[in-house]
Amino acid sequence: MISGTSYSGKGLDKKEDSKGGSDIWLIRLNEFGDELWQKTLGSASDEEARSVIQTTDLGFFVAGNVQNSAKGYGSKDVLIVKLDKDGKELSQSVLGGKGLDEIEKMIPTKDGGALLGIYSRSATGGSKKTENFGEGDYWVIKLDKTGKTEWEKNLGGKADDHLRTLALTSSGYLIGGESRSERSGNKTSGIEEGTDLWLISLNERGEEIWQKSYNFGNRDILMGTSVIQSQDSRAKNQDVTKGILLGGYTQAEGRIETDDETFWMLYLDQEGNEQWRKHVKGESRKREERLSDIKLNRDGSIILAGTSAEELGKENWKIVKLGDKQLDQLIEKQDIKIYPNPVSDYAYVEIGFDFKEADIMLYDMGGRQLQILKTKNKVTKINTQNLIQGAYLVTIKTDTNKTASAKLIKK
Repeated sequence: MISGTSYSGKGLDKKEDSKGGSDIWLIRLNEFGDELWQKTLGSASDEEARSVIQTTDLGFFVAGNVQNSAKGYGSKDVLIVKLDKDGKELSQSVLGGKGLDEIEKMIPTKDGGALLGIYSRSATGGSKKTENFGEGDYWVIKLDKTGKTEWEKNLGGKADDHLRTLALTSSGYLIGGESRSERSGNKTSGIEEGTDLWLISLNERGEEIWQKSYNFGNRDILMGTSVIQSQDSRAKNQDVTKGILLGGYTQAEGRIETDDETFWMLYLDQEGNEQWRKHVKGESRKREERLSDIKLNRDGSIILAGTSAEELGKENWKIVKLGDKQLDQLIEKQDIKIYPNPVSDYAYVEIGFDFKEADIMLYDMGGRQLQILKTKNKVTKINTQNLIQGAYLVTIKTDTNKTASAKLIKK
């Protein structure tokens, strides 16, 4: 699913008329890039797309900002639309206080709902039930699977606190951004210099577990978070958070430091205690390097993506891929992984060890072979449309005589 902002009317690739001003334009693609459907969401006001996520029911939440909306409460509000998997609109709501509220991030939650991360400069009023502590606060809202608010929380001190990222952990949620606030409001960690990183761990009810600040000097901007999970056999194979990887960059404020405008990574344990930090300069170092996001892959490699510029307005993409032995050891490598599981039409089989060619075999529980596929890929798609409801066995055998099996459940 792709979400973006469009000023276009109907024509060429766009199949629906403009609703007025700028709109949110959604396009659903299959894995080969073919369009399945598209939709234009908006009103006479200006809407700006910020995020789209798929929920556990295979539907979608779309989040954007809307300016001076007739249904709004302040100068800028948050628009949330819930769609089913075919693009049919199920609900729509506008969230905001009397001032400016901008959505920065949205993530799916385990119960089929969504967690919203909003930068709020609003007092109580409109749909906002919580008061700001300072100039700008983190405003965190938990929605249920229908799009209704379950709980909301303001996090901040007396100055400006800007939310940037959200992530799921085994104990709840991680909220991160930058802070200019000393200890005040409900902020219990101070700042060392300029603008520091501020991270808060909440449980699933929105109650604080811990909060910490980190400093790289000058203005520290957090752009991405990856949580390292592994299965705990003692807790019925539930995921347990082993560590937290943060990525960002630092802008100069006042004096200029050597590592300003350089990608950085910060690795924390599950309690938020710093384990290590690294600046990532890559092959060609430009003057201005600004990270957009960080992703931790299943194989333990890390992708840092952002822009690199000799001077403002002359930017190139900069993408760095690296491996880290410490992280690699934390990531649990399963010999065979099947997802989604339970499955309806298609499943993906991921092979955890190295090979050149492998056979993937599907058996019923009576031992009868139903499918065999040859693959050279780490991840292979298998068709499960014709299977009847029940349990099956997927077995892999590689050219190096390694074998592994896992159970597949057909819904």
